[in-house]
Formats: sequence, structure tokens, C-alpha cells
Amino acid sequence: MRSHFSAAHRLAPNLSAEKYGKCTRTHGHNYHLEVTVEGEMDGRTGMIVDLGCLHEIVEREILELFDHSCINEDIPYFSTSHIVPTTENIARYMSDLLQFPISQLGVKLSRVKLFESDHLWVEYEGKDSEIFFSVATGFSAAHRLADPTLSLEKNQTIYGKCSRINGHGHNYYLEVTVQGEIDSVTGMSVDLVGLNQIIQHYVIEPMDHSFLNQDLPYFTEVVPTAENIAVYITNVVRSPIEELGAKLHKVKLIESPNNSCEIYARDIEESKVDRIYRELAAV
Repeated sequence: MRSHFSAAHRLAPNLSAEKYGKCTRTHGHNYHLEVTVEGEMDGRTGMIVDLGCLHEIVEREILELFDHSCINEDIPYFSTSHIVPTTENIARYMSDLLQFPISQLGVKLSRVKLFESDHLWVEYEGKDSEIFFSVATGFSAAHRLADPTLSLEKNQTIYGKCSRINGHGHNYYLEVTVQGEIDSVTGMSVDLVGLNQIIQHYVIEPMDHSFLNQDLPYFTEVVPTAENIAVYITNVVRSPIEELGAKLHKVKLIESPNNSCEIYARDIEESKVDRIYRELAAV
């Protein structure tokens, strides 16, 4: 089920104002919360849980506590400790609050997904598991779907109008999800500043306002489909993200309202893309 609340917070006292800037000042968000439960379907009702009862639990345990609050000051869990109310820590605390009352309904809390904004959210599955932290961004680029080893006629047969020789373009929407443990001091699963810098350096700067087939050497030989672009992004950001102490979990690339793909890093081996990128960057 989905719900919303409005709250203020600041990423303090354990985070550096020099590094995290205005995020260490009190500010606010319209948070979006998704609560997922799992259980057996009742043969009579065709439901796994009474939605009215579930809504009452979320309202009582979460919304009454968090809505129109300053999380650092008004919620004892954060005000009486040095726990930073990052999105990760808020989601973990919500999971702790919900697990028992939801279990009384005969189902299990599966996941808490908390959006701080359209560009930043986390997913937490409870029991001190690692957390999934996602950021979203975008870039505008042109491409042409054509295998350079094939004739124009063959490419037209395979790719249709996407193979037109002058190319076409998209506003690409990119989601990068990393997996990691919540740091007890910072309250973060990954250095957000560092993660944004990686995405900016390895993805946005080279790809934004480019013609992929011509401007990125890798795509002079590889057809820049959404799938291949997502694989490329996966491989160029994987190692830098690991250097931050997190693991790349997933890259989702939306090419248009009708076309998107998801690449799970664990399902593909690190390819020559990473090596090629580093070699080109060194030239």
C-alpha cells in the first residue's frame, strides 16, 4: 500500500557540513511510502490481508508520528540519539515499527520503500539486511541502431526506422541502485556525494548531448540499444562504486515511455567495457 507524509529533517549531527552543505540544515520533503506484505491468499476473500487494517497500522505507527514533524527534534528515536535521519535510517526505523503489528494480521512485512524525492529512494527488507539505495538522473542523446558490419538494407530489416542514417534522439531517464549496509555514524549506505560524482563523471558528462555512435568509441562497434547502453553504464560505474564501499545492484534505463530495460549487475560479468573506458580515459 502507498501513503504520503510531509516532514523536515537535517543530516546532522554526524555529517560534515563542508561536504554535505545545505543538507545539514533543516529542510523538508514530501515523502512517499510504499509498504509491501507477503502471505497466503485467503480462499474466501481472495486477499492476503485486510487492506483497511493494514492502512490503520500504517496510519497509527507511521503517519501520526512522522507527518508534519521535524524528525530530528520530534521523534525520540532520532532526538535522543546521534542517529542521523537519512532516508536509510528512517526506512529501517519504519520497518521496525511495522513488523510486529503487521504480523498480527497474519502476514509478513516484506519491504519498506521510502522516496525522499523523485530522484532518491531506498528499499529495506528488514532484519538488519543490506539496504538498496537508488538515485535517478537523466541525459539527452542521439543514436542510430545499426550494426556497422551489416548493409543498410539489413539494418533496416532488423531495426526499422531506428536505423535511419542520421540518427534520432531520446531523453534518457536513468536509475542507479546500489546495495550496502547502513553506516552507524553517517546513517548512509553509500557516500551520496561520491555516488553522484561517479554518475556525473562516467555517464552524464560523456553521454549527455552526444551522438552515441560517433562520440563514444565503444559504440562505434556496439549497437547502442537501450540494453547495450545499460550494460555499458553498469560496467563503467561498477568498480568506482565498489571503491565507495557499496555494490552496484541494478541499472534501469528508460529510453521512452514505451521502452525500458533493467540490468542486474550480479547477472553479467565485468566485461571489456570497463577496461576500454579506462584505456580511453588515459589517452
